[in-house]
Amino acid sequence: MKEYIGIDIGGTKCAVVRGNEKGQILEKFRFITKDHATTLQELFKTVQRLWSEQIVAIGVSCGGPLDSKKGIILGPPNLPGWDYVPITSRLTQQFHVPAYLENDANACAIAEWRFGAGQGCENMIFLTFGTGLGAGLIFNGKLYQGASGMAGEVGHIRLFEHGHMGFGKAGSYEGYCSGGGIAQYGLGSAEKLSELAVAGDAAAIKIWEQTGHYLGRLIAILIDILNPERIVIGSIFMRSGQFMTETMYQTLEAETLSASQKVCTIVPAGLGEALGDVAALCVAMRICT
Repeated sequence: MKEYIGIDIGGTKCAVVRGNEKGQILEKFRFITKDHATTLQELFKTVQRLWSEQIVAIGVSCGGPLDSKKGIILGPPNLPGWDYVPITSRLTQQFHVPAYLENDANACAIAEWRFGAGQGCENMIFLTFGTGLGAGLIFNGKLYQGASGMAGEVGHIRLFEHGHMGFGKAGSYEGYCSGGGIAQYGLGSAEKLSELAVAGDAAAIKIWEQTGHYLGRLIAILIDILNPERIVIGSIFMRSGQFMTETMYQTLEAETLSASQKVCTIVPAGLGEALGDVAALCVAMRICT
């Protein structure tokens, strides 16, 4: 069976996995993201450590901006110093197999569509809802990237004229429907807010209800414009969706075209904590791209 290397580059942690065409993780190593040069050195060393004769391609999942066609990382805000990194050509030069690069939201959309909660769909949207907010779009069984590869940047849409900062814009959806946005309420991280809500803290519960309402407004826009059959939501929604769903669905009922809403189900990501690993493998496998 063919094997692949998947590399998931994050602002705080990186993971390198070896897996097969069934999306199964065979071996994995993680390490803390440090400066640009040190992290790249560690990535290449880890790929070498995982190498086998069955490996036919390498996939890299990373936050944008990036040029997926040329395989170049173009200075993501959570990766200082990664201003022009031709990572796929460097990987191919050293390991002599094809290497591919994809935006992490797109990679996760592909993974959920092929192996997770999006299986069986022709038209699906994946929302990251993690540190930031972005979307991966699957239309007619193909990844939709747009004219310059920037499709799906829903976190940049403005919710309010002023307000929480997200995606470099005050009042954006990312300022309210993301870990970074939730932290701006001043009660701590999304994880902390969940702990407070479980304990019955009224302020935390109110924030989650507001977040559900704002998420519902964004989803209503996506459903009305794109008419998907499924929306899969990752990270924070996976862990804390129970605090948001009531107000989210109330907003959807009020805002969305009923005929479009009826055909769309909204579910948490099915791959759980393995999502980032499987996403990187899917980039290597070139699934639906």
